[in-house]
Amino acid sequence: MSRTEYYDDPTAPEPNSLAVAASAVVTDDAGRVLLQCRRDSGLWALPGGGMEMGDSLPGAAVREVKEETGLDVEITGLVGTYTDPRHVIAYTDGEVRRQFNVCFTARITGGALAVSEESTEVRFIAPDELDALPMHHTQRLRLSHYLDHRERPHLG
Repeated sequence: MSRTEYYDDPTAPEPNSLAVAASAVVTDDAGRVLLQCRRDSGLWALPGGGMEMGDSLPGAAVREVKEETGLDVEITGLVGTYTDPRHVIAYTDGEVRRQFNVCFTARITGGALAVSEESTEVRFIAPDELDALPMHHTQRLRLSHYLDHRERPHLG
């Protein structure tokens, strides 16, 4: 299944679902950020995904990082909340999603870096290399908020 992301696009389809999701900014000792190249869109993104019924929101971020990258992490902080109604994600199965995403910071506690079914590549990327990667605006916004070292999380 593939997906198309829209932002502030009058031609975007109308949403028919709302999903709660979590993502995480995970860094290595050199300050590089863990990203995956998504198989469904070809865009680079933070690891993350939808919350399941048995998850807490931080638990969803931990689970998604493990599933998508092979790494075990623990949550260390909050980058922000991202609820912009202008961001719509359309899937080929007919779902058109508005997504409520909470982005956390996390540190590695174990595991081994691995590509999942959801990605074509997973790696740590230096902050000065991020601009060269194809990435959706909403992912860049989360990374920007993280890299700005804000005193308070983004609330939006």
